[in-house]
Amino acid sequence: MTTNGGADTNGALIELRALVKTYHSAAGAFPALRGVDLDFGAGEFVSVVGRSGSGKSTLLNMLTGIDRPTSGTVRIAGTDIHHLREGEMARWRGRNMGIVFQFYQLLPTLSLVENVMLPMDLCDTYPREEREERALGLLDMVGLRAYAHKMPGAVSGGQQQSAALARALANDPPIIVADEPTGNLDSHAADAVVALLEGAADRGKTVVMVTHDPRLAHRASRTVSLADGLVVDASERPPQPADRRGAHGA
Repeated sequence: MTTNGGADTNGALIELRALVKTYHSAAGAFPALRGVDLDFGAGEFVSVVGRSGSGKSTLLNMLTGIDRPTSGTVRIAGTDIHHLREGEMARWRGRNMGIVFQFYQLLPTLSLVENVMLPMDLCDTYPREEREERALGLLDMVGLRAYAHKMPGAVSGGQQQSAALARALANDPPIIVADEPTGNLDSHAADAVVALLEGAADRGKTVVMVTHDPRLAHRASRTVSLADGLVVDASERPPQPADRRGAHGA
């Protein structure tokens, strides 16, 4: 059930087609998504922006399989993920998608290195004797190896979010989804976290980041704007004089 990072025949790793999500309550029906069509390519860094209630978080919930659409399809490397049963979905998500949340969601009773090892333990993706060294290597990549055995409450918010990103990379998934990953950080820590996401995209990961910050959204290679459950713009960012991808010769 893994995607192995492969793209569909049209070159897109992720295809969303005619995606509709309607919530029902005592007040009536609320259409959170109203027929969204989007593609995301392998190695692309996309920011998703829009006002509160525009459908950003609902879009991510459809993309990650956390929630199911009312109608429409989410295909990732040819797999229609919403046709998977719950157990299959959990295994697929653990191996193919790293998720970074706004509030970190590190387990407070585990050290940073234990938090990063947890996805490997749950999905049995690496030999048990290799997991700690891999987790330490990921923490080193985000500048936290010296803090590996500290508990989450003993480090700063920016460090917790960096550890959460290391955890998201634990199983080497082709896709990283970040839901307001800088919402609780100061500007310096936010810049550092987005730089790590940029680095993941440069290494071939597909990164989809929801953000309210136009300055950070501009650092993605493409911005998708939502309004009232519809895509109103999905344009690529024009090349900049100091474009990070141009600086790497890509």
